[in-house]
Amino acid sequence: MNLEKFADMLPIPEVLKPHQQTKESTYYEVTMKEFYQKLHRDLPPTRLWGYNGLFPGPTIEVNRNENVQIKWMNDLPDQHFLPIDHTIHHSEGHHQEPEVKTVVHLHGGATPYDSDGYPEAWFSKGFQETGPYFSREIYHYPNQQRGAILWYHDHAMALTRLNVYAGLAGVYIIHDPKEKRLKLPAGEYDVPLMIMDRTINEDGSLFYPSGPENPSPTLPTPSIVPAFCGDTILVNGKAWPYMEVEPRAYRFRIVNASNTRTYNLSLDNGGEFLQVGSDGGLLPRSVKLSSISLAPAERFDIIIDFAAFEGQSIVLANSEGCGGPANPESDANVMQFRVIKPLKEKDESRKPRFLTNLPPVTDEKIQNLRTLKLTGTQDEYGRPVLLLNNKRWSDPVTEAPKLGTSEIWSIINPTRGTHPIHLHLISFRVLDRRPFDTAKYAETGNVVFTGPAVPPPPSEKGWKDTVQSHAGEVIRIMAKFGPYSGRYVWHCHILEHEDYDMMRPMDVVDPNQ
Repeated sequence: MNLEKFADMLPIPEVLKPHQQTKESTYYEVTMKEFYQKLHRDLPPTRLWGYNGLFPGPTIEVNRNENVQIKWMNDLPDQHFLPIDHTIHHSEGHHQEPEVKTVVHLHGGATPYDSDGYPEAWFSKGFQETGPYFSREIYHYPNQQRGAILWYHDHAMALTRLNVYAGLAGVYIIHDPKEKRLKLPAGEYDVPLMIMDRTINEDGSLFYPSGPENPSPTLPTPSIVPAFCGDTILVNGKAWPYMEVEPRAYRFRIVNASNTRTYNLSLDNGGEFLQVGSDGGLLPRSVKLSSISLAPAERFDIIIDFAAFEGQSIVLANSEGCGGPANPESDANVMQFRVIKPLKEKDESRKPRFLTNLPPVTDEKIQNLRTLKLTGTQDEYGRPVLLLNNKRWSDPVTEAPKLGTSEIWSIINPTRGTHPIHLHLISFRVLDRRPFDTAKYAETGNVVFTGPAVPPPPSEKGWKDTVQSHAGEVIRIMAKFGPYSGRYVWHCHILEHEDYDMMRPMDVVDPNQ
């Protein structure tokens, strides 16, 4: 379908208003609803699911240390409008479970375990049915962490890919008073950009495959696919939108909320990005970049200064396709900036070089080393199943760090693709990446390095919660596990992978309990 690019203005998601607020706490109520929304000027409205009937959901803005409670309510239909595979995870043979179930995960949040959005802590419409693990409607977010771009999305067992694709995602920003002193662009010049891809039928409906293109007769219908990239790029719920900007500096908080797709973003006029933050908040120093690699769930906090481009139109371009080169007619474009608005007043914002102090990773006392590998197998239907350390979701917990201790995880990736690895509860630091011989590894199981360990680039020297584990590399990360104990998870954030079966439970153990 040939839709005109840059036909719709970029929507700015509304900021959620508190239901109640006191000095001690802030209380919100959010309802998941089905609704219809136009994703492009020339398309009929699209059937979607969204928080408070919005796609993406409302932006939630909180302050550091603000005690927040959110009541998440499921008012979705009883039947899903996307194809559910009942053969994966505990869905098999358990059709008495509701077809539509949800649970919200605050991605990047340092959150008590029973408010983390554990996949089996799901609940159905009206909270009539609940999953086997500590399901609750009112979640507690202490926000006792650095200012950062977080996001919230559905995390229901075996349904995450479908529920997020249907629209259940939104931006969550923690503001830190320390940031104000930096005088970064603020107010209307501080803009969230949630990027995702979809395939949209001519009638406006979402397309999601019910199975592989050439299924074997033995495959179930519907059948999960190992990956899916849409051919239409949406930003804040509009296909290839444009944004009118003033000739001044803007701050953009970019979230990759796509199921599978990694983006390599650049400005088509050769302009620079100034990166000031990543997943877990500010970098030590700002970094000038000509391009940004953004895997699913990663975030970039950037400044673009349009002062020198008055009167120009600039395309935010993407050079990375999905299994091939980007298509100039579709995924090579993301959105357009039109520098045509008059300057309201002198731009008093700053672009500081020094942003924050981070402790050297060498200062951390390491209590444990783990070596973990990304692997794969096949199921009884011959479908690929990607795994973490050769374990299925239902296997006993093998990662059980002690509360308050620091560990180094060495993640070996002998697969043919990059996997964005996400750990719940904590932020971590990237130590280094090192290439190894994948052929020898496949033959002997031994890691034979083929080059030196390479420290992270400046863009990865801050706090991360999702990191690209590249094919043929061992990546080492350092994490301190806390401030809460309990049952969490770690997984690949390609949603089709985490749904089946590249996700593992993780226990943060309090030795005093």
